[in-house]
Amino acid sequence: MVTMDTDLVRVLGPKTAKVMTDQLQLRTVRDLLRHYPRRYARRGEMSRLDDLQVGDRVTVLAQVKSVSTRKMQRRPGTLTEVTVGDGAGSMRLVFFNHRHAHLAVGEWGLFAGSVGKWQNDLQFTHPDCHIITGDDDDWARALVPIYPASKDVSSWVIQKSVKLLLDDRRSLEALLDDPIPEPVRDRHGLPSLATALVYKHRPESVAQVEFADERLKWDEALVLQCTLAARRRAAALEPGIERPRRSGGLLDAVDAALPFSLTEGQREVGEELAAELARVQPMNRLLQGEVGSGKTVVALRAMAQVVDAGGQAALLAPTEVLAAQHARSLAAILGPLARAGELDGDPAGTRVVLLTGSQKAAARREARAAVADGSAGIVVGTHALLQEGVEFADLGLVVVDEQHRFGVEQRDALRAKGTRPPHVLVMTATPIPRTVAMTVYGDLETSTLRQLPAGRGGVSSSVVPVKDKPAWLDRAWARVREEVAAGRQAYVVCPRIGDLEDTAKDDDGPDDADGAPPEDAGTSDRRPPLAVLDVAEGLRSGPLSALRVEVLHGRMPPEEKEARMRAFAAGEVDVLVATTVVEVGVDVPNATVMVVMDADRFGVSQLHQLRGRVARGEHAGLCLLVTEASSSSATGQRLAAVAGTTDGFELARLDLETRREGDVLGAAQSGRRSNVKLLSLLDDETLIAEARAEATALVEQGGGLADHPELAAAVAALAMDERADYLEKA
Repeated sequence: MVTMDTDLVRVLGPKTAKVMTDQLQLRTVRDLLRHYPRRYARRGEMSRLDDLQVGDRVTVLAQVKSVSTRKMQRRPGTLTEVTVGDGAGSMRLVFFNHRHAHLAVGEWGLFAGSVGKWQNDLQFTHPDCHIITGDDDDWARALVPIYPASKDVSSWVIQKSVKLLLDDRRSLEALLDDPIPEPVRDRHGLPSLATALVYKHRPESVAQVEFADERLKWDEALVLQCTLAARRRAAALEPGIERPRRSGGLLDAVDAALPFSLTEGQREVGEELAAELARVQPMNRLLQGEVGSGKTVVALRAMAQVVDAGGQAALLAPTEVLAAQHARSLAAILGPLARAGELDGDPAGTRVVLLTGSQKAAARREARAAVADGSAGIVVGTHALLQEGVEFADLGLVVVDEQHRFGVEQRDALRAKGTRPPHVLVMTATPIPRTVAMTVYGDLETSTLRQLPAGRGGVSSSVVPVKDKPAWLDRAWARVREEVAAGRQAYVVCPRIGDLEDTAKDDDGPDDADGAPPEDAGTSDRRPPLAVLDVAEGLRSGPLSALRVEVLHGRMPPEEKEARMRAFAAGEVDVLVATTVVEVGVDVPNATVMVVMDADRFGVSQLHQLRGRVARGEHAGLCLLVTEASSSSATGQRLAAVAGTTDGFELARLDLETRREGDVLGAAQSGRRSNVKLLSLLDDETLIAEARAEATALVEQGGGLADHPELAAAVAALAMDERADYLEKA
């Protein structure tokens, strides 16, 4: 009996099944039925011939307008040229040494191939052809499905293969295990899975396609939300250790030592965290906030509460520069309370220890010993914290900074170092739209900081379009000189470190997954991205020759990076030319200007993060986005949108609009297909929220998913499927 897990070899035969597996990664009946049409064509209407781009591999529905065959002049044989049109555009089909007598003027057909160009005309060379005949009922339909295809698997081959499974409706109903329980379908007016698949693959109207899409989106949303709900429930059922607040301890000392008053938002979130830390049920919370909103202080107060209760706190940072800065700033705030056991330390305090992979062996051994014996109450580190041999005496709180740089598996690896499940706080300065928070971070509760501390100068931003207005770049460097003359400092950020051959080894360049690349990305005539070493040299010998210009990047030795950051923080460097190693956490209040070179090579959220490095003190800041993109281009408009607002949540939505759904879910990083094909994180907020509520109820009521075996099987398949790897990138 054929099931959803049946290999396609049994249904389609070895030849067709092999190319589908090799070229489209379709292995089972489920894969084929979930391989949805990318669009639908109407006979006699536009098939988007006028939208084709050179290099696209497409299938078009068009009518034959002319056929001509002639001998070639420069080589033996014949050339057949066929012109096809769809009412909106036309293109040429070219066949060498092969007369296509069956292509007759007036016939409609499906033509598949890679779009090329000859003498400014679009053309297919030796395309696959399928002529629609009068008794071809599949193509007499109102809507003709056009599938994502490949070199050897055309859209109509996929269509015929799907038809084999859909023709017998009774067998189809038996074949499908509907993952959505009937009460849920009834509450939301959803059709059965069989009906939805028929409507999706063989629709009679646009309304049927829309009806099917709503149902199939629910499949994706509910299975995903049940997976996340199950994670939440599993975490809740595994008891941790309560860490209640204690008066007269480290937390009170921290509050007394802070040189500023907490914002209302910091106080509210702080109380929320304090209450959760005091419970046996481990806290699992995401703290998101605007750049500069004071998340680190909120985290420090939570860590101090845990230390007061006899536990340890670990702060995981994505880079050594950020880890070192966190350790410095925490030690500075705590003062003698961070040096318990030292001559000038306060015995009522604790120790703040830094642990990174590049530390010398003696320093690393000393740090590990302090972590193991519990004398280090606050441990700050990079991935080195996850290594074997790092043992905690009593890990009570895990804080993950810049969560988007880590995966769930890394978060869990650190959690596993506790004798009992520790509380977890993950932080991000990249504002997250609600749908992304519910989908990607759905196993966490969410807190948000929007309010900035009083006394911040604020940042204004401008785009510097050097091709349209080359004089503006001179003015940008003049503004840097003016700020330095006023006693302040500047950053210059570049996408690359040095020589082009070193690009692959750059560990802190722009993250393409953070935002959509410009529309001209990847073209052969585009110059290489600007590099720190080249730009710094040009500035030293050119417009900033009178200033103290230094560089910072991820491949410098750790001691040199640390020394360079200390010098910049101390005001001994006027201009720091750096990669995105300064993107997160770097806090130099005297820095007021940032010039981002090749700004079009960075994502929206990344630009917002970078901009947050300036105006962290009382003086107003300026961020200049330098680009060669035209102001009227999509890239120019994207940069203008970034310059036009400092609202990170508005920019997060823009970021989502310019990215593929799979990128948001991590599929781009994993290199695997996302399980989400129809669900839109931008447009389906209501559906996702409803699916989350239904999933929570299903998991928590009665026997949980055991009461719904079809849904449980779908959740298990997602958990086991390597394509669910995007969840591990959350």
